[in-house]
Amino acid sequence: MNTKPWADQLFNAMINTDRPAAAVLIEQIIAQGMAPECLITDILDPALVRLGRLWGRDSVSLAQTFVAAKIAEDVLLRCVPTERATAPHNTPVVIGNIEDDFHSLGRRIVGVFLRAAGWEVHDLGNDVPPEQFVDKALEVGASVVGASAMMQTTALNIRKLRDLIDARGLQGRLKLAVGGAVFNWRPDLVAEVGGDGTVQNASGVDALMHRLQAEAKGEPKP
Repeated sequence: MNTKPWADQLFNAMINTDRPAAAVLIEQIIAQGMAPECLITDILDPALVRLGRLWGRDSVSLAQTFVAAKIAEDVLLRCVPTERATAPHNTPVVIGNIEDDFHSLGRRIVGVFLRAAGWEVHDLGNDVPPEQFVDKALEVGASVVGASAMMQTTALNIRKLRDLIDARGLQGRLKLAVGGAVFNWRPDLVAEVGGDGTVQNASGVDALMHRLQAEAKGEPKP
């Protein structure tokens, strides 16, 4: 099945801030028999990747990214089984853009995915210093923090977060997930900044967080 035209239409709805058109498109796609998980991986993800590239070049507005996040949320709530969308497991996780990074789209989409999967998301926003990540994780009892960065120059600041986690004796007990376009271009950067894991797109973030949480608690991998 050629899903590119649908991904293009969803992307256009995001760019045009047309949430109702996106909703109609989603229903049309589902009516044609597409599995919900394919709608996420084959249509939503490609549209978000395109939008993210434009965001990285400062070619989209805050209004467009806001509506894109709402459209992504609509897709997830339509695709995720009702019992998962309405019965959170109340497990805390902390996310934010590392200090000096202001490219919020990817982080916001990750937050949508995690909330739809039942996580209690504490989103610290942009330009977050390492101390704030760690302090918030300890405050809410999170076993995983997720640091996002768009460019290599800001991604290197995540190393400060890794060093702080280790300096506070939390190595192994507080896991560090990293994300952002630069980690797809340079997978070796994950180890360089001290990350415990990453995923190429937001649809895999729930599984990543579960795995890292299990490792932090010494439980069998899910």
